[in-house]
Amino acid sequence: MAESPSYLKAAFLLPANLVGLLTAGASALMTGEPLPALVALGVEGLYLGIVPSMKRFQRAIRANHAAEEAPEAGRKEVEALLAELAPSQREHYQSLVGLKEKILENYRRLPAGKMLSTDSEPRLDALLTSFLRLVSALNHHRSYLNSADRQPLEKELRELEAEVAQEANPRLKDVKEKRLEILRKRLSRFEQAGESREVVSHQLAGIEDLMRLTHEQSITIRDPETVNRQLDVVSAEVEATDETVREMERLLDFQEEVGRPLPHGTRVR
Repeated sequence: MAESPSYLKAAFLLPANLVGLLTAGASALMTGEPLPALVALGVEGLYLGIVPSMKRFQRAIRANHAAEEAPEAGRKEVEALLAELAPSQREHYQSLVGLKEKILENYRRLPAGKMLSTDSEPRLDALLTSFLRLVSALNHHRSYLNSADRQPLEKELRELEAEVAQEANPRLKDVKEKRLEILRKRLSRFEQAGESREVVSHQLAGIEDLMRLTHEQSITIRDPETVNRQLDVVSAEVEATDETVREMERLLDFQEEVGRPLPHGTRVR
């Protein structure tokens, strides 16, 4: 069983926190006054009492910890997702990977840059993974929408509704109403899939915009705290896109509506 991450340790080791402590300590040494160090220790105690218990912080640390614990599984998932993409989509992804490398290189030029880069890379990788998952989900939805013709389904639904309205036999009416319910669910899936596809298209554009903005800001950035604010935005975007992927997967999960199929070709006892 994987060891749970220490939120207290993670909060303490955040680059912005360490830089703040080092700055206060250096100030105390240079001036010979203990007050800056004492104030920093008081603020540190308050910080460590609040931040490790924040749900958002814990989610980010768990995501980073999982990435560190299972790099091989993550690499295989990325390879599998890339294999599903069209050449143009893979090229688009590689351009974002190039932006990530430039962002990290710019972060390395800052004070405590190596630590900033190490802390930033898993979150940027999570954003790139979300991009791949969204593209994959978008491709699956396109296949779903193209695999069936909506117009015949709508025509069949209208005809069956008319039949149900005129059916006098209770047993037949019950059977037709159940079939009618299934047809309505199928039609509803078309509508939901179309809406989800539009949402995903905008989220993909949003990820690209966010990566480009982060790169542009990393060129002129001067302090670690600004980096952390940028990475908070990245983490929030990852959460939003992951939820969209889960919704789209649920939309195409027909196992909720039909029983598990029997293995055809074998004898049923």
